[in-house]
Amino acid sequence: MSSKSRLDRAYKTAKRIPFDDTSKFILFSDCHRGDNSFADDFANNRNIYFHALKHYYTEGFSYCELGDGDELWENLSFASILNAHKNVYLLMKQFHEEDRLHMIWGNHDMVYRDPHYVDKHLSTYFDPKTGENVELFCDIQYHEGMVLKHSETGQELFLCHGHQADWWNYIFWKWSRFLVRILWKPLNVMGIADPTSPAKNYTELIKVERRTKKWITENDNIITVTGHTHRPRFPEPGAIAFFNDGSCVHPRSITGIEIKDGKISLIKWQIVTTDDGTLKIDRFLLEGPTPLMDYKTE
Repeated sequence: MSSKSRLDRAYKTAKRIPFDDTSKFILFSDCHRGDNSFADDFANNRNIYFHALKHYYTEGFSYCELGDGDELWENLSFASILNAHKNVYLLMKQFHEEDRLHMIWGNHDMVYRDPHYVDKHLSTYFDPKTGENVELFCDIQYHEGMVLKHSETGQELFLCHGHQADWWNYIFWKWSRFLVRILWKPLNVMGIADPTSPAKNYTELIKVERRTKKWITENDNIITVTGHTHRPRFPEPGAIAFFNDGSCVHPRSITGIEIKDGKISLIKWQIVTTDDGTLKIDRFLLEGPTPLMDYKTE
């Protein structure tokens, strides 16, 4: 199956979500939440991520996670990840209970494409304080793609993880997972990067982006937002409408895409130092806000 066929399928089977200019979405991907070990890349940014997500919850945003939220290549079970970052999952649970949580699976959490696996591992968790199972993400569904469709203009935004354009990490993900667990996780602790990852291999990154852009141009330049490569992308109106929200494992910062007031923006959250030496977490606008209609083709 070609990258075109995989992207076609993700689009055709995508969950459809209506929205309008009053809707607010925050898009993050590639959190790679781990077990808080030395190999857990998320651990360095977990306070930034939690603060940002809490802000979006308070402000009434819906949260779309575009894959690789949980690092299930390096870690054998979700339980160890939950125990390491329980405050994050309890906050995500609040989004879910208010129908504001929309989840996509990526290559590192591809096991979530199996509804039975999701139901078994994510519905409840064991609370050692009470000695009982407690509800977590009951009835949650993971999707390969999502389409946000404007209820007035009909404009669509296609969201997916982006590994559909990466044949190795889509077709041979189980083999990649085996290599990561056995070989690259211990090497990662020593600072040696996995060369099969497009986020750490520039040549592969360019190939993935080129295939994705080709699909977009063949589909009426539909706004497409992905993750996977960890490289933020924000095109000018009139260019190929290929966006990337970056990742939550950048050095000392996380990036994401906001959709608000009918406009799209690329943002970054990071720790900054004030003049009096106080550390605080702050939001920075990197690109936009640009009206979504500026990307609409006739």
